[in-house]
Amino acid sequence: MLWNRKTVIIDEDAELVNSCRAGDLSAFEVLVRKYEKKIFNLAFRVVGEHEDAAEVSQDAFVSAYRSLDRFRGDSTFSTWLTTITVNLARNRLKQSRTRKYREPCSLDAPISGCEDCSIDPPSNGPSALQQLEQEELRQRVRGCVGALEPAFREVLVLRDLEEHSYGEIGSMLKLAEGTVKSRLSRAREAVRDCLKRVVGE
Repeated sequence: MLWNRKTVIIDEDAELVNSCRAGDLSAFEVLVRKYEKKIFNLAFRVVGEHEDAAEVSQDAFVSAYRSLDRFRGDSTFSTWLTTITVNLARNRLKQSRTRKYREPCSLDAPISGCEDCSIDPPSNGPSALQQLEQEELRQRVRGCVGALEPAFREVLVLRDLEEHSYGEIGSMLKLAEGTVKSRLSRAREAVRDCLKRVVGE
């Protein structure tokens, strides 16, 4: 249990974090196994590239481990790790854009490294055509999210995909809660407009 000035923060990872600080590397390995998929998915949603997301997620865990002594417990470990990941993903996105000009996300190209994108429906599930249509729609949604400016994409990913509260997002991104809500509203509207253009009403 962690305390801040106004509220009590119950962190289910507090014991593991304390063990890590005491030099127990196996405790950190438990944290990595617990969050590696979540952190990779977050990084991928922000940067849009499988290879970049893999590097961002790896760097996030390395950075967290090296910075454990500076983790004050103002948030849960999960929220703190998410903040690190968003910052690293933001930096990687900037680096990628300065290296070369590229489209934010192709609407028709397959998602590189996406292991869940193959169409192999069970016999009692949707037809191959239905699966194909669903995957096409998912790719178009990814394309519309990927086309957002990073500041709007981050808020949309953290709220609608990662399901963080407005307060948590504001803390992570150092934004007022009203700014978070405003950016989220604009991001959702932009995605809706994009989808109307690519798939119709």
